[in-house]
Amino acid sequence: MKTLIIVDPQYDFMPGGALEIKDGDQIIPIINSFSQKFDLVVATQDWHPEGHSSFASSHKGKDPFDVIEWKGMKQTLWPDHCVQGSGGANFHADLKTNTIEAIFRKGMNPNIDSYSGFYDNGHEKSTGLSGYLKEKKANDLYFCGLAADICVYFTLKDALKEGFNVHLIEDATRPLDSDDFEQQKQELKSQGVKIIKSNGL
Repeated sequence: MKTLIIVDPQYDFMPGGALEIKDGDQIIPIINSFSQKFDLVVATQDWHPEGHSSFASSHKGKDPFDVIEWKGMKQTLWPDHCVQGSGGANFHADLKTNTIEAIFRKGMNPNIDSYSGFYDNGHEKSTGLSGYLKEKKANDLYFCGLAADICVYFTLKDALKEGFNVHLIEDATRPLDSDDFEQQKQELKSQGVKIIKSNGL
């Protein structure tokens, strides 16, 4: 089953948002142009409680983008973003959501960050996405969304580990750091991710 997974198409990751990604809003019409071509469409949504441990504001004397050691892992500290129930946590209003069958929320545990749509960063708890996709017999997964080098990247890596056929629709994603993403693309290709353009769907 040909399945589209839209990662975190939320206002806080759009230009003007709390954790804005350059040209992040430009992916919305691209996603709208092809979402109806899929048998199944799901989305992930960053959904943090207030005071989340990944927020710089939760650590005295720390600034956004500082890196700390937290519970045995390196943690980049972020501006407060995608707080549950806030406008910034909403999907972009122009995104056509009528084809989205299910939404998987992540980052809800206040003590651990969750970039991937499948697991938290410590791989302690599943979101249920893998089991859902396997129940649906969805083998061929196509990913888009934000940010290419963070949540999309870690979601792709977990999708590979879960045994899916993984595709990245490159023109329907944008990175926070384009240099990081260029390096990640080579790694992902070597691990079996097929990187395609939307006109090839």
